Amino acid sequence: MKKRQAILVTGASSGLGLETALHLAARGFRVFAGIRDTARSDELRVEASRRGLEIEILALDVTDRKSIDGAVDRVLERAGSIDGLVNNAGIQIRGSFEDLSDEETRRIFETNVFGTMALTRKVIPLLRARGRGRIVIVTSIGGRIGAPALSLYCASKFALEGFGEALALEGRLVGVDVSLVAPAVVKTGIWSRNRGLAAASTSPQSPYLRFFSSYERLADRTVDRARTTPSDVARAIERALTARKPRLHYVIGRKARFMLALRDYLPGELFHDLYRRALLRAVRA
Repeated sequence: MKKRQAILVTGASSGLGLETALHLAARGFRVFAGIRDTARSDELRVEASRRGLEIEILALDVTDRKSIDGAVDRVLERAGSIDGLVNNAGIQIRGSFEDLSDEETRRIFETNVFGTMALTRKVIPLLRARGRGRIVIVTSIGGRIGAPALSLYCASKFALEGFGEALALEGRLVGVDVSLVAPAVVKTGIWSRNRGLAAASTSPQSPYLRFFSSYERLADRTVDRARTTPSDVARAIERALTARKPRLHYVIGRKARFMLALRDYLPGELFHDLYRRALLRAVRA
């Protein structure tokens, strides 16, 4: 019997990570689902049971080096090797930059950027030693085009895009393929129960309060109309893990692909001027 490939998926308690873990398990992978707080693993356990899937859940906090070491060691103990890593864990903190504290800034970078780098640093030597392996980094359309009230989130995702592009060049030298998966807006818990707001973003003293309140309503309308689903993202991640020649960039969602194509086509600052005007009109609608 052919050995199933072992894939470690981070941030698997909900949203994109949960659906990716389920999808990969259904496609025959041996999935290790990393969850920061395993007390929040019920949704994944229930859905895996409902679909008749086997998923191995691990405690994994990407901001804690001991947690990273322990999780990777457990994968090696159980599977003997790691064939692929899906860096999906991430948080979002909404608010205008002036309303964001140093602590909030550090928290989002510790998780989204430094956590991704720390886990990748632990795993890539294992892939290199075998001369093969895949690393997928989940970014966002917000890592390619900035958005107001998301300056920290966009900054962290832009950082991951640069990190992934450089890592892909290095990885090719040692047999490791790296892909960046950038979804458009997807309706997940990050917009509801896991919605992160800067502490000062709703303060009456905030000079951006009126704009932020209107922009949040626009964000909710955009999410409600979103056509990109967690399953779309999971399928793209599977392609990145299985394609004979995986692409560096996978952009998920027609609108996201259209926006990036438009930016590449329009000269100079014209795209950003049109984007700003359209955004302000939508906020004021």
